[in-house]
Amino acid sequence: MDELVQRLSEGTHAVTIGGPKPSLEEFRKRVEDMGYVFIKFTETRGGTDLGVRVDKSATDLSKVNFEQHTGVAHIEGTLTLNYVKVRCIADVELATLNGTGHLVVLEEVHP
Repeated sequence: MDELVQRLSEGTHAVTIGGPKPSLEEFRKRVEDMGYVFIKFTETRGGTDLGVRVDKSATDLSKVNFEQHTGVAHIEGTLTLNYVKVRCIADVELATLNGTGHLVVLEEVHP
């Protein structure tokens, strides 16, 4: 298995909201309207910014208040990283846009 995928699927890791313009408003728009967010694992060399297709049935925004910048958003979604299909699971605090996350390996895809 790919070394990066293996490392990010073991234990929990520091994450932050990534993407071209990381902000609370951009995060809200992406998770609620676009269904595609960027989660950045910050403890890799240079950081690993992943584009995640949001699984709305597994994502939980019931404990957040976007207007007051409070609460923890539970985000789940899928992507392919280095030919491995994975599920990204992250909990992000709105006040800081930081949190923890990990990957779950779904299947290896060979090119």
